[in-house]
Amino acid sequence: MLMLPTGVRIFVASEPTDLRRSFDRLAAMARDVIRQDPLSGHLFVFFNRTGHRVKILFFDRTGFVLWYKRLESGIFRLPAAKEGAIELDARQLSLLLDGIHPAGPSKANVSSPAEP
Repeated sequence: MLMLPTGVRIFVASEPTDLRRSFDRLAAMARDVIRQDPLSGHLFVFFNRTGHRVKILFFDRTGFVLWYKRLESGIFRLPAAKEGAIELDARQLSLLLDGIHPAGPSKANVSSPAEP
């Protein structure tokens, strides 16, 4: 589970992003697409078109930090998208980064134990 300071919000860009973009262009996307201040200390999450890579941008009072992850198999399963961004909590982001859909498995996907 991610341990984030109180008040930190997590915004996921709803559209795929060209992950060749670095600090400044991702910060511009946080401002223009997600409509949040990139210097706020919030987390800004961007996924590529194929869904197996993610970059997370945040500002830690001294500069931008960029975190990058690539799944070796499978894809990240994003929640339903709205225009601009989706806001998640730390638990949902942690699940997402582990390759688990943040909404959790549906009842149809959960098998009940066999009766004796």
